[in-house]
Amino acid sequence: MIISLPRTRAFAWVTLAMVIGVVLTVRLGFWQLSRAAQKEERQAAIVSQMEVGVLSTADLLADPSNFGLMHQRVKLEGQWLPQHTVYLDNRPMNGRAGFWVITPLQLNAYTLVLVQRGWVPRHQVERTLLPEIQTPTGVVQVQGRVTPPPSPLLSLTTTSTFDNTDSKVNHIRQNLDLDAFAVQVGGSFAAMVLQTDAASEGLLRDWPVITAGVEKNLAYAFQWFALAALQLMLYIWFQFIQPYRHARRFPTSN
Repeated sequence: MIISLPRTRAFAWVTLAMVIGVVLTVRLGFWQLSRAAQKEERQAAIVSQMEVGVLSTADLLADPSNFGLMHQRVKLEGQWLPQHTVYLDNRPMNGRAGFWVITPLQLNAYTLVLVQRGWVPRHQVERTLLPEIQTPTGVVQVQGRVTPPPSPLLSLTTTSTFDNTDSKVNHIRQNLDLDAFAVQVGGSFAAMVLQTDAASEGLLRDWPVITAGVEKNLAYAFQWFALAALQLMLYIWFQFIQPYRHARRFPTSN
């Protein structure tokens, strides 16, 4: 015989709290799933852009807006401007501390692109001692893809200037203000390009593969749904099963 349990005010409040908790955690779980779907859509768009035909120097010179499609592959010809090479500090690769090496590439007298050429390790002891890299003279070919500017890092100084002396110390930067740097170079940049050629010239190019990164969102979604299920199971256990078992074990006499 199943004993009908009293529905007290406390029971009503517990039920309300359970409903709110379950609804909230389920909504958060679906929100994480929607975030994962957005990332997958963005990843699909990036893959689609990378599969578009390779843009050449002639394409850029004919219409600079051709390089408005982020992550599109390019094959450019131009001359390096090594005197304006910049070393972005605190940019690790494969767990090692080092610099991103960035050099302007002049396509013609009026058009420049800024190329993230590769990575070099930082000296273990002397931070300002930079490894030697080779910067070919004359016309060079660069393969890569259009990329966003380097993400800014927290810096204790707001200065973005450096002088054009021969000291490599003056070329080490924490961040790079593209507008200010363009003024220093003496022109504007039509695009920012990530060089994807094989390692050469003392530079490594083991750039991370662009992924959707949905694993974290899916894990969070699972945790929210699990929390919702846990709340519901605890509610059923403490509000129904345990009182019922208690009533069966200790029946009240009429």
